[in-house]
Amino acid sequence: MIFLLFFTTWGGIVTPRSGPMPHHAETRTMPYSPAQMFALVGDVPSYPAFLPWTAAARVRSVTDLGDREEMLADLVVSFKVFRERFGSRVTLWKDGSRIDTEYIDGPFHHLRSRWDFRAATEGCEVGFEVDFEFRNKILQGAAGLFFDEAMHRIVSAFEARARVLYTAGA
Repeated sequence: MIFLLFFTTWGGIVTPRSGPMPHHAETRTMPYSPAQMFALVGDVPSYPAFLPWTAAARVRSVTDLGDREEMLADLVVSFKVFRERFGSRVTLWKDGSRIDTEYIDGPFHHLRSRWDFRAATEGCEVGFEVDFEFRNKILQGAAGLFFDEAMHRIVSAFEARARVLYTAGA
């Protein structure tokens, strides 16, 4: 999902890994409630309206599993001549504390992300972690070249969306 959703950089760190898989993790305090940030990240159908390179989003199904909902979703990402669809299993924990995404199908060998939402004095502490690897080594190499810039653009998009949705008079 989400993602990739889901890739963000808030003064975060790209952690070197053995092998070609980029990894990113960071935490940021946002002036919104955990419930608001959970709702924003969990609203996958709205991603094309605000996330760069997201051409389309479709929810295949949502299943209630008691303590969580499992969403199967497809995203179409488009960048210059690259256009790919991938499917993800998005787990939305009903206590609002976490959203996990696992890759199902598409151009990746591996993709996982995790969002954590915790109440903080100033609003919400949002933690984000993602790692992925493309099946195609050329795409993987290209992704490594613009990974940091992509993370900055995507987090800026989530921040701007939160301001639009949750700031009075926006």
